[in-house]
Amino acid sequence: MSDTGEAQGPDRAALRAAFLEKAEWGEASLAPLAGDASTRSYARAQKGDQRALLMDAPPGREAANCPPGADEKERETLGYNAMARLAGPRLEAFTALSRWLNEAGVRAPQIYAEDRESGLALIQDFGNRHLVDAATDLKAEASLYARALDVLRTVRKRTVTPGDIGGWTLMTYDPLVLRTEASLLPEWYVPHLGGTVGAEAQDAWDAAWADLIGRMGPPDTLVLRDFHAENILVPDEGALAVIDFQDALIGHAPYDVVSLLEDARRDVDLGLAGELYQEDRDSAPDPGAYETAYAVLAAQRNAKILGIFARLIHRDGKDRYADFIPRVAAHMARDLDRPAVAPLRAWAERYLPGLLSDGGGRS
Repeated sequence: MSDTGEAQGPDRAALRAAFLEKAEWGEASLAPLAGDASTRSYARAQKGDQRALLMDAPPGREAANCPPGADEKERETLGYNAMARLAGPRLEAFTALSRWLNEAGVRAPQIYAEDRESGLALIQDFGNRHLVDAATDLKAEASLYARALDVLRTVRKRTVTPGDIGGWTLMTYDPLVLRTEASLLPEWYVPHLGGTVGAEAQDAWDAAWADLIGRMGPPDTLVLRDFHAENILVPDEGALAVIDFQDALIGHAPYDVVSLLEDARRDVDLGLAGELYQEDRDSAPDPGAYETAYAVLAAQRNAKILGIFARLIHRDGKDRYADFIPRVAAHMARDLDRPAVAPLRAWAERYLPGLLSDGGGRS
């Protein structure tokens, strides 16, 4: 979520007012909600004893999303959003996926009203209690994280294929997405550490990822892509709810498990994380393939996050993300100890030993 001030302005305010009036919420009071790295903003709308969230996703605030039929060269020309297959400013990604998830048996916000052209929606409000707030001790953490894994297993039960899902085209987490995200580490995190990546190191990085990506099977399940403790709500009653999924793609099941257990913003008990990983691995159709995919995707995701946080600090002036980097660097160091990512460990040993658990890592 993003600070509501990012979407302010007289024209935008008038659009919001007209949208709420049309949705018969014109008399509602609005209370802005704080957020972080997204260009979307949210406000809690209260009308009598009714409550909802106003989502404001200004269409012009992000680069264009990936056209479904674009090849790699076309996506590279369009830029990062297209290369990484991010939804960008497209509100229909959120609303279509929310409906898909509810149909799959996953608790996601109901859509009360939407205006895709203006990027406004009125959606269900699950309250303020996130998993990060509810996991107050190890017992609560174990229960909540087990329930969160059950959410992912529910997602996996619904067959998914590329194509339209109600006004939004679902695509795959293809090799270009994986490479593009991983490339944020040499592009942004290495300079954050005060280093540079020369042509030889970059070529070796690219070759390592081509090798690792080739070790995984084809993508076969919906991946929510940002499934962690701050994006999972714990309502007073009923199942856990998910709220951040507009960038979902068809990918590999371990990806969201990595996102949950190797959280960038909170420490998950390592013993619990190991137990939940083992449980999910053992229940997979092919535990060996799951183990390999988990290892590759853990390193890939944490490479991406280190790069994103460095970019937020240096490009966007959001210094608070520096507080999260040591935790993510520790995840990455443990990931590189996994035998399945030996090519990436070899790269780090030669070009960036600070990434390794035994290499004197920096933050």
